[in-house]
Amino acid sequence: MASLQHNSQSGEHGARHGGERDPEQGADRPAGDPTASAVRRDLAVRARDLAVRAAVEQGLISETEPVVALLDVAGIRASAAALRTAFEEITAPGTPVLHAFAVKAAPLVPLLRLLDAQGIGAEVASPGELALARAAGVPADRTVLDSPAKTTAELREALALGIAVNADNPQELDRIDSLVGSGPMRSPVGLRINAQIGGGSIGALSTATTTSKFGVALRDEGARAWVVQAYLDRPWLTRLHTHSGSQGVPLELMARGVRTVYELAEEINAAAGRRQIDTLDIGGGLPVNFASDEETPTYAAYARLLKDTVPELLDGRYGLVTEFGRSLLAKHGLVLARVEYVKSAGGRPIAVTHAGAQVATRTVYDPVSWPLRIAAYDTEGRPRTGPAVAQDIAGPACFAGDLLAENRPVQRLEQGDLVAALDTGAYYFTNHYAYNSLARPGVHGFTETSGGEVRFATVRAPQRVEEIVAESGGAYADALLDG
Repeated sequence: MASLQHNSQSGEHGARHGGERDPEQGADRPAGDPTASAVRRDLAVRARDLAVRAAVEQGLISETEPVVALLDVAGIRASAAALRTAFEEITAPGTPVLHAFAVKAAPLVPLLRLLDAQGIGAEVASPGELALARAAGVPADRTVLDSPAKTTAELREALALGIAVNADNPQELDRIDSLVGSGPMRSPVGLRINAQIGGGSIGALSTATTTSKFGVALRDEGARAWVVQAYLDRPWLTRLHTHSGSQGVPLELMARGVRTVYELAEEINAAAGRRQIDTLDIGGGLPVNFASDEETPTYAAYARLLKDTVPELLDGRYGLVTEFGRSLLAKHGLVLARVEYVKSAGGRPIAVTHAGAQVATRTVYDPVSWPLRIAAYDTEGRPRTGPAVAQDIAGPACFAGDLLAENRPVQRLEQGDLVAALDTGAYYFTNHYAYNSLARPGVHGFTETSGGEVRFATVRAPQRVEEIVAESGGAYADALLDG
């Protein structure tokens, strides 16, 4: 059975490495203390500026490598610690809690291993993501499989490994029935519930609408009664899963979704006459502030809201699983790109860079929902100063809308300068869009020593042209000529 980390043990994870800057400096102050928040913000900005300068000095970005992605390792550790602490403070002692990182947010093996070392497991939604989690050494009992389209082979593998599975729909549950047989169940199995409580400001990311494709629509006619009976018919069905949050979704709506599923669990357990459901997987989806360096909302704020909204869930009777992704990483990653040319059109300056749709697909195609902050640096990696000038920050792809920012006030850029697309640690450079056969950038994690030196570790090597050719059928050049 999948193990959930007890909150009394979570202090074993996230030990600070000697010599690195302390990611939790100021953490001894109350979580809502504006002074502590300012300290964390200033540390993050300082670390970013040092990393950009070091990337130039150490040749990570150059004429031959004009775009690179950077991850702040200390910042990631701090986010993991903040998540663990937030739930430790609201749950009863001994409550089993598993925080499973949503691998889709950043499918990088070294990153998954780092998070595992910080006490964060893995939530996977495809055979590829499961393979990445296993390659990173994430234990099966700290892995959760979600997806609306699991094949029989995927389910069979997960059940054989003892990975927790959340079934999406009645047909999938029937498929699991055929795989369970009469033997003992190694995997915890749950059913995903769409609480149908409404959406947020980004429709494509709203998972709890009336017609969402995810889960069993709880308010549809006859659905609630079917769910209760499905559990009564399957004593091995011991979890409920929901996911109401994502970018653009208010915290209150997320908490309401959790409350809805808690009430369903109570109803099922009452009907069963026992505590059949022992764990609630409440998903993730904490929104990220893309407007400034402030990390808001915080895990602590969300946890307190859960305690106010559904206190009974936290009294120790139920284990918890969370599936946060974007909120763990977004603030701790950036894309750094060289300005290849500067020009103007219609009187507006344009900086043509090497970062565009291939690394910031959502921003390019939906800039209103996904605006990115841009920081300007000179050729040596020093922050540019002076008055801001409205200009376009353009990418390398061959279509007019390939813009990281349009008519954005930024310090005037010159040829050879650098731009940093901030808050891109999740769902950006790790989710490559191969338009124009543009190469995937290298990804490097950085840490700062006590002496102020920045050290880089390669997370993913930059893609080479030869690899692009190989992935595009280079070995089968004559395949269409025969016949």
